[in-house]
Amino acid sequence: MMALSPKRMSVLVLSALILTSLQGVSANDHEHDHDHAHHDHDHDHDHDHGHDHGEDHDNDIYAGYFDDAQVEDRALTDWEGDWQSVYPYLEDGTLDEVFAHKAANGDKTAEEYKAYYDTGYQTDVERIVIDGNNVTFFENGEEMSGDYQYDGYEILTYQAGNRGVRFIYELEDAADDELPQYIQFSDHSIYPTDAHHFHLYWGDDREALLEEVTNWPTYYPSALDGEEIVEEMIAH
Repeated sequence: MMALSPKRMSVLVLSALILTSLQGVSANDHEHDHDHAHHDHDHDHDHDHGHDHGEDHDNDIYAGYFDDAQVEDRALTDWEGDWQSVYPYLEDGTLDEVFAHKAANGDKTAEEYKAYYDTGYQTDVERIVIDGNNVTFFENGEEMSGDYQYDGYEILTYQAGNRGVRFIYELEDAADDELPQYIQFSDHSIYPTDAHHFHLYWGDDREALLEEVTNWPTYYPSALDGEEIVEEMIAH
């Protein structure tokens, strides 16, 4: 899933070694093997309606504990903006403080957390710009752009017992083989709200993407520098 071309992408080639090494990582860190239920929706929701939730309730949702009835459709504009991959910050050591923080509160060493997130964050798509229904991918000095339409959401149940929601969008020009046919967003929210960061999955096989739980390229606003992203990550 690191490259856009379907000829270069594989979402299911996972080694037993990687899967074994991920068994002990906290469910709050990221997604695990799961079953999923499909939901079809053809209506839109407006950002104007409010969600009056307490902090504990919102924290439960962020951690993956919610009822199916709470999930609502979301427009692509929830992720509108200019976004940067966090993978370069992992590579240059900026995120080491985050992994040290996780080690101080978790059951893995900082090095083990870094190895886990190296697999998770890894991507060649260094930037994504979303404007309305248009998505532009920036990869290795090239950019590719296409329009995407909403294709419903999937509720996934992970091995650890918590759950997540993938909001799915399909490429409008199905004949364009340079762009992924599907993109799937996960940002820990389950109803319309402006995203502060997100994890993105992309490829040509909708169902196969739902099985991808080890590589989740992650994007924060391009306006943030590395230290600001570290602060955001530690805060969550």
